[in-house]
Amino acid sequence: MLKNYFLVAYRNLVRHKGFSFLNIAGLALGLTACLLIGLFVYDELQFDKFVPNGDRIYRVYSERTTTETPEALAPVPPMYATTMKQEFPEVEQTTRILMESSVDLLEVGDKKIYVENGLIADSTFFEIFPLDFKHGSAAHALDAPTSMVLAEDVAKSFFGNENPVGKEIKMNKTSFIVKGVLQNNLSKFHLKVNSVIPLSAAQLPKERMKKWGWQQFFTYVKLRPGTDAQQTQAKLRSFVAEKVNPTLPEDDKVTDLSFLQPLREVHLYSSSFKYDSSVKGNITYVKALSFIAAFILLIAGFNFVNLSTAKSMQRAKEVGIRKTIGASREQLMLQFLSETVLLTLVSVVLATVLTALLLPSLNAFTGKTMTFDLLTNPALLGVLVLLTVVVGLVAGFYPALVLSSFQPVKVLKSAVVTDGVFGRVQWLRHGLIVVQFALSVFLIVCALVVFRQVSYLHNKDLGFNRDQIMFFPMRGDNMNKHYDTFKNELQQVPGVASASIGYGFPGDQVAGDGIIVPTNGEDKEKSVTQLMVDYDYLKTLGLQLVTGRDFSQKMKTDKDQAFIINETAVKELGFGTPDKALGQTLKWKVWSDKNPDSLKIGKVIGVVKDFHYKSLYDKLEPAVLQIFPGAYWKVAVKLKADNFGSSVEGVKQVWAKFSPESPIEYKFLDDNFDQMYKAEDKLKSLLWIFTGIAIFVGCLGLFGLATYAAERRKKEIGIRKVLGASVGNIVGLLSKEFLVLVLVAAVIAFPAAWLAMSRWLQDFAYRIDMPLWAFVAAGLTAAAVAFLTVGYQAVRAATMNPVNNLRAN
Repeated sequence: MLKNYFLVAYRNLVRHKGFSFLNIAGLALGLTACLLIGLFVYDELQFDKFVPNGDRIYRVYSERTTTETPEALAPVPPMYATTMKQEFPEVEQTTRILMESSVDLLEVGDKKIYVENGLIADSTFFEIFPLDFKHGSAAHALDAPTSMVLAEDVAKSFFGNENPVGKEIKMNKTSFIVKGVLQNNLSKFHLKVNSVIPLSAAQLPKERMKKWGWQQFFTYVKLRPGTDAQQTQAKLRSFVAEKVNPTLPEDDKVTDLSFLQPLREVHLYSSSFKYDSSVKGNITYVKALSFIAAFILLIAGFNFVNLSTAKSMQRAKEVGIRKTIGASREQLMLQFLSETVLLTLVSVVLATVLTALLLPSLNAFTGKTMTFDLLTNPALLGVLVLLTVVVGLVAGFYPALVLSSFQPVKVLKSAVVTDGVFGRVQWLRHGLIVVQFALSVFLIVCALVVFRQVSYLHNKDLGFNRDQIMFFPMRGDNMNKHYDTFKNELQQVPGVASASIGYGFPGDQVAGDGIIVPTNGEDKEKSVTQLMVDYDYLKTLGLQLVTGRDFSQKMKTDKDQAFIINETAVKELGFGTPDKALGQTLKWKVWSDKNPDSLKIGKVIGVVKDFHYKSLYDKLEPAVLQIFPGAYWKVAVKLKADNFGSSVEGVKQVWAKFSPESPIEYKFLDDNFDQMYKAEDKLKSLLWIFTGIAIFVGCLGLFGLATYAAERRKKEIGIRKVLGASVGNIVGLLSKEFLVLVLVAAVIAFPAAWLAMSRWLQDFAYRIDMPLWAFVAAGLTAAAVAFLTVGYQAVRAATMNPVNNLRAN
């Protein structure tokens, strides 16, 4: 019986080639989009699941409540780990990773390579994260200050395929011994790891490691089995408030709230965290893509229901004959459902092939290593089988129900056209078209808003000139000791407009710290961003002074007794206006291990116009600029537009003179800012792609329905033409019904799109206003696409010879 069902189903698919193509193409495209999105979402959800006992591992982070809106900070003071290990019996182990963003120079013999993502961690790192070792073992891997563990790719770069354990490697001119090599299977780890050295190698002062205000460590704790994380979190807060704060000076008291974040939430739920160096995903984008996949699958499924019910009139007599010779309703339903499942199976096979072909491009685009191998992943094969059955049965159930309900007497008398069933079917088709285009209009609006916001991120005036600024860290003792001479020689290079050396350039690492403001005889400490600059910082970046003056080498007191602040600092520090800020006294606790109580006291000599030194996700913060050579480590060189290439070569030659043992490693400042919005750029591209697929799939169904409508009304069209109707009249007649449905769809989609995009834009401190033109454009685009799709068939029907139509009917 089943063999017969599928044989008849096959014959029907072959007989109605156009109908079959539209259904198979729509379903295959929809399923391909769903499979690709599904692979991406699944990959995102796998982060850190490979870590043994990951359900007991938490990251400690803090939330700053003193700001206008709470801010989550990934690093915490070093004492959190120390305290929790010593005072909390429910804590099994802790580990800390020093927050630093330098690029390390690794050397073996004459081979030198710059390597990013080097970790400086407690020796307990591999107790919290027992990663797989290819060579060596985790036991005692970080016990000695000279120990180093390498990632497999880095080890191969220096040692090839041989075992490097026990061999020497230099990092930034300091010798280490390789104690182990990690397996190359860390693509789902939230930390990027190319090397790990122990915290003891950093030789941090013991007094500094006892600080409760030095937020410089990513801290992880492993709780004992059965421990309630929420209770531990509450206990930590109470301990800080009751045991720690009473022992600290007023200005040093801990005011941030501490939280325990489950390890498996770090990747997807930390997109708004500040100073976080982990591999960040975004749960909002994952959910958005999941919804888009569901939308596309719904549109493809609705296509099938629409086309099948539309085609049912041509099969009404077939149903009548089958019922007359004894077929039951259940048998007819099974027949039509088998046709649906067969059609779905063909679509799934085609979608599988397309997914395998397109996945390498998606991997290249997202930087992932997703696989689609049915032979090695039986679960994936099971998903495809389940998808075939579920989509086939769900999409085919209603058409099968309608077709099997026809009454033989009426259909054989050709009375089916007036049957009430078709009134209901027509309303169903109209409803599904409305849903299809509502989803399409929703996606078009979202794509346009994302496009405008991303364009705004890339093109907004940041308050400084970021173009043609070459940017690199200083290397070697000679360069660091003679940075003034190095800078002067850089400025002598033809094509170099100016150069600046400092710590805290836009788009790079900056330091959050306190500044003391004397107010009514009382010193009040305020949180600010400290930018350690030189005398040419403002000139190199093109910052604009609102009032006052720039730092000057002619003013001997500027190095130790002068500050420049931004406009936001004027307000936050309580100075009122820029002019009133001039001459105000500020005090700063100098960064000094030798003299931790040292205080720099100076006057505000200038106010600069606000400029964005962080991404546009972050609100502008009060910034204090000061001369402090002890923190200098980055160089910014402003190049002229003429002879750009030769200017870069000139800078390289000066570098080689001061640091011949280290190759230069440079970027451009505008590239740094562009990198900040990579996730948004990718979201924009994916939205355009999947919106295009949704519209195309919807149009396939609309094309089929327009073909059916023209076919059903051939006799009417012939009579109208004989009576003098023009082609335009006929096109309008057939198009009007569909355009009204598109209008209804737009009315439904607009509020949903407005709400969704308003919420998304809230993530940005600086954002566009909701563009009303995007809604108009989305509506007009949907209407134009629908009109062109329907209009093609309408023109075809209108230009046919009416005599042939009337004779055929």
